[in-house]
Formats: sequence, structure tokens, C-alpha cells
Amino acid sequence: MRKICSILLLISVSLTVYANAPKDVTANDTTQVNALNKNGLGNVLSHPQETVDDAKKALEMAKAIGYTKGIAEAYRVKGIGEYYLTKPDSALNSYFDALSQYEKLNDERGKAKVYNNIGNLYQMVDYDRALEYLEKAKVIAEKTKDKHLIASLYLNIGNVYNRKAMYNNALSYYEKSYQLFSDLKDPIKLVLCLQDLGVIHYFLHDYEKAKQFLLEANKSAKDKDLNVNVATINMTLTDIYLAESNFDEAEKYIKEGKTYAEIIHNEKDIYDFKHSAYELESKRKNYAKALSILSELYKADSTGFKTNVSTRLNFLQQEQSRLAKAAEEENNAKINRVIFWSITITAGLLVVVIVLLVGSVKRKATTNSQLQELNSEISRQKDNLDRINHHLEEIIDERTKDLQVKNKKLSEYSSYLSHQIRGPIATLKGLMNLEREGLVDQLECINMMDKCVSEIDEKIIEMSDMLHDPSRTGF
Repeated sequence: MRKICSILLLISVSLTVYANAPKDVTANDTTQVNALNKNGLGNVLSHPQETVDDAKKALEMAKAIGYTKGIAEAYRVKGIGEYYLTKPDSALNSYFDALSQYEKLNDERGKAKVYNNIGNLYQMVDYDRALEYLEKAKVIAEKTKDKHLIASLYLNIGNVYNRKAMYNNALSYYEKSYQLFSDLKDPIKLVLCLQDLGVIHYFLHDYEKAKQFLLEANKSAKDKDLNVNVATINMTLTDIYLAESNFDEAEKYIKEGKTYAEIIHNEKDIYDFKHSAYELESKRKNYAKALSILSELYKADSTGFKTNVSTRLNFLQQEQSRLAKAAEEENNAKINRVIFWSITITAGLLVVVIVLLVGSVKRKATTNSQLQELNSEISRQKDNLDRINHHLEEIIDERTKDLQVKNKKLSEYSSYLSHQIRGPIATLKGLMNLEREGLVDQLECINMMDKCVSEIDEKIIEMSDMLHDPSRTGF
């Protein structure tokens, strides 16, 4: 008994260890996936390529363990990194992959974040479409009371209005965003807000206020190693100093900005700083140097035009593919609905058939029950008949005894009576035997037996009359 208990205990412990081991591995793996995604987001404004690399690692690991939420976030982070590397077509694909995963999870907040990212991406090509996605995200963010997402949406909506040259609308959203991020104490987002406020004041020709915001943003961005922001902030500062003909400051921020653009491998910003350098040398009337820069810009324009056209075409192609895929999914959904209803109707018909069969079985059961009751009734009647036969035998026995008592008186009539009585008795016994063997109808048997008994009774009465009437000499 002890051996059996020990074996059972060992098996139980083994199963427990086996069951817990995958959970621990999965927990550790999901933690690693989340850490990679978080690290990727942290690098997006300093080293966007590292963001993409981290997201790819997280995606591979999340797929291996079937961690859907990790897959969704990895796609989203990858798209953000690709956006900052000015790869809009790749970013769009990643965003839609992320959206598909969040829809599987029915994660409204996740979907809202992706809508925000897609809206931000569409600022490059379609302002109205950008606002459409941002508003979709805003509805979810307000419903879930996600202040951080709402603040980000205000910032991006302001960017759209900025690009549409609706500067007052943009300024209103920037100020709302700045207030929310101040309340949330998010230093990274506050840098973005300061930068956007500086840009909008530049467009409103309020250079002093613009420089105030931009210089503060520049300092904070450098402190936090936000290379992407330093490059774009310096671009606006360069434009302001060129407008003020402060060439030394302009040259300072051109050189610094170009260095940061090269660190993050942002070809667009590098080109823009070269263009600003051309404007600077032109305003300085250093035409030889300006012409040299212009020659470089011409070559870059030729290559850039082809690249931009290719990027734009790829972006549109990806969007077209997505729409075609959505149409195909809708068509498949319709087919699935038809199949569903077909199966439902078939199942309904099967249920009806089953109900009918059950009803038939119940009716048969009822019929069988009735037949059993009839058999029981027949058995009861047979029992009654057996009792009648037994009663008749008792009557015969009783009368036989009476006859024995009167035997002396009947001796002189025995010869005659023997012939008269034995015939009905023999018939009666024969009927009884036939009834026992089931060779004669019960009712007919009873009638014939009754007739025999009546005949015997008559003879007995006659005999009794004879016995009590000595003067009678014949029958």
C-alpha cells in the first residue's frame, strides 16, 4: 500500500511540474516580448532603425508562443519605426497587420492606437483621410477615458490642420495637447508639443514666441537623446534665423541639424538641410558656394523625385491591395453567412425529423403499453376461469360425496343413472382438457361446460325427485 501511495505521489508531482513548466516559459517569453516592444518605442525618436529591429524580434518571439497581443503591438511598433524612417508603404502594411490582430482580440484601445498611427501616416498624402482615422481613434479614446491617447490625438489633429494651413485650429489643438501632457507629466510628449507650438507660431510670423518654444524643445530633446526631434526642430530654427537674416545662427543650426539627420539616416531631412544651406549662401551672396550646393540638390532632386514617386506608388498600391483584401474578406464573410444559414436550416430540419421520430417512438410505446394492458386483462380472465374450474371441481366433489351418502338408495338405479350421468361428466372433463390445451375457445368451452353441468344438475334433480318420490319408477 505504501509503494502504491509513493508511486501516485511521484506521478502527481511529475504532472504538476510538467504542467507548470510551459506556463513559466510562456510568462517569461511574454515578458521579453513586451520588453522588446517597449524598448522599441523608447528608441523611436532617437534610433528608429533600432525600433524596427526590436519590433521584428518581438514579432518573431510572439508568433512562436502564440501571444496575439504581443504580435499586434510588435506590428504597431514596427510601423512607427518605419514611419520615422520615411517608409510609409511598409508602415501602412504593419499598421493594418496590427489592426487585424487587435480586432481578433476585440481590443478597442489597441485599435484606437493603431487608428491614431494610421491617421498620422496619412498626413503625408491625404489630410481628410488622416482626420477620418484620427476621429475614429478619438471616439474610442474618449469612451475609454484614455487621457494619454486623447492628448496624442490632439497633437496629431493639430498637425493635420497645420499641414492644411489652418493655423489657428492647429494652435488650439496643440495647446489642448500641451495642457494634457503637462497634467500627465510626460516629458517626451511635452518636447513634441513645444516643437509643434514653435512651428505654428513660426507660420503665424511670431518669431520670438516661436524661438522661445523651439529653443526649449531643442534643449529638452538633446537632454533626452531625441535625435529625430533635434533634427526637425533645427530645421524650423534655421528657417526663422534665415527670415531674420541671422546667418551665423542659421549656419549653426543647419550643421547641427544635418548631423542629427545623418545619425538617424533620414534622407529627407538631410536634403532639406542642404536646401537651407543653399538659401543661406544665396542670402550671403556667396553665389559660387550656393551654385555648388544647388548642383548637389539637382542630383538629389532627380533621384529623390524617382524615390518619392516610387514610394507614393507603393503606398497607393498597398492601399489598393488592402481594399481588395477587405473586399475579399467581405465576400468570404457573405459566403460564410450563407453556409451558416444553410447549416442552421439543415439542423432545423434534422431537429424536426428527430421530433417526429421521437413522437413515433412514443406512440409505439403507448401502443405497446396498451397491448401489455390487454395481455394483463387476458391473464386476469384466465385466472378467473381457473378459479371457476376449481370451483366447479369443488361442486363436483361435494355432490359426489352426497351421491356416496345416497349410494344405497341409488343402487337400484345405478345402471340407468351411470349411463346418463357419465356421458355429461366425460364431456365436461374432455372440455376441461381441451381448454387446458388451448384447443377450444374459452367462451364456447364455458357454454358447453355450463350445458353439461346443467344436464348433470337436471339428472341429479330427477334422481333427487326419484329418491324423494318412491312412487316414481322411471325417467
